[in-house]
Amino acid sequence: MSQVDIDAVRALHQSVGDRVQREQNRRRSAGEAVLGGGGERQYVRAAITEVLRQHAEDQLDVGQPTLTESAEDEISEIIFARMFGAGRLQHLLDDDAIENIDINGSDEVWISRAGQDFADRSEPIAGSDAELIELVQTLGSYSGLSSRPFDAANPELDLQLPDGSRLSALMAVAARPSVSIRRHRLQKVTLADLVGLNTMSEDVAEFLRAVTRARFNLIIAGGTNGGKTTLLRAIAAEIDPRERLITIEKAFELGLREDIERHPNTVALESRPSNSEGVGEITMAQLVRRTLRQNPDRVIVGEVLGDEIVPMLNAMSQGNDGSLSTIHADSARETFARISSYAQQAHGLPRQVVHEMVAGAIDYVVFISRDRHGGHRRIRTVLEVNGYDEHVGVSASELFTANAAGEATRNVDVAVQRAADLVAAGWDDAGGGWT
Repeated sequence: MSQVDIDAVRALHQSVGDRVQREQNRRRSAGEAVLGGGGERQYVRAAITEVLRQHAEDQLDVGQPTLTESAEDEISEIIFARMFGAGRLQHLLDDDAIENIDINGSDEVWISRAGQDFADRSEPIAGSDAELIELVQTLGSYSGLSSRPFDAANPELDLQLPDGSRLSALMAVAARPSVSIRRHRLQKVTLADLVGLNTMSEDVAEFLRAVTRARFNLIIAGGTNGGKTTLLRAIAAEIDPRERLITIEKAFELGLREDIERHPNTVALESRPSNSEGVGEITMAQLVRRTLRQNPDRVIVGEVLGDEIVPMLNAMSQGNDGSLSTIHADSARETFARISSYAQQAHGLPRQVVHEMVAGAIDYVVFISRDRHGGHRRIRTVLEVNGYDEHVGVSASELFTANAAGEATRNVDVAVQRAADLVAAGWDDAGGGWT
């Protein structure tokens, strides 16, 4: 960068990003489609021109020299590249076969491809760790609804990249900055798509379709990178487009609002970290409580992570039928222990109370996991919550269980407690297919 000062680039970049963010928020508030693709690029080009013009006027007002035409052109291209690219990381994001990118410092990059057991090493994506940190800071500045800092005072960062990938970064807690990126190759996905990918059988798909349309509350459990978010998108695709959805996430990932044909009336809420003064934080728990005043037909919590669990259970049991969420758990039944742990840690509630809340709020639990070899994701178990038992806690029946091949199959000798409602929603209890 021969003609420009990096601090000037950062300041002008910030100004352009602020303009774009205000316009996107205005469009969301007005119920208009957010800028994307060519429209967004065109708007950014215009914003860069306007910011540079304003900068020149400000310089003249204080008697300072303005930028040369060549310097303005250089700055314009740098800002545009920063906003629509990720430097030397971009070519990895453009490779559809890559599922995960793990960066342990600027020159130690590992990539995992679909169907691969282990990661391969790739070339460096930055010239130094400082450059890597600056790249992440740039990405964090313009993601979601508000700027997300990444520095010694804020060493954790979670955000959604423009292509829908999820980035998680850490610094100042290890010898080198660490960045992990999880790709979501299936943004608009249906249950039929997942049947085709052998994630589930047609029988399981028909059952989940009926559960969704009958407006039962469902939670998807699974391990890291197990396919929970993709499954949630597929289940949500079965929701009537006339329903009003409110989604709540730590960092935008679901993208239901972007699927305007399936989900035209959707409000996407994102939690917000505190600013540099330690104020302004808005937690997921606050957002879950707020949804009760926003007239939702369904509440969808991207992933239960902590103290939002109790407000979510309350929302599910107080009229928001058909709500969905995901949770990290190692089995379907371990879901109840994980929920109890979150509630006890955050709210000090006794285990018995939490299990009674679970029994009154959650109707079904679906467990999905990834094969140890080959990375294939499959639904393994579907539980139906039957109630609370003081001796065993949450009582649940295993309607679908994994066979020898790891595929969920129907336990025909286990009765479905809510069969009448499911049949009314189109499920064939006799196993003859969708009606």
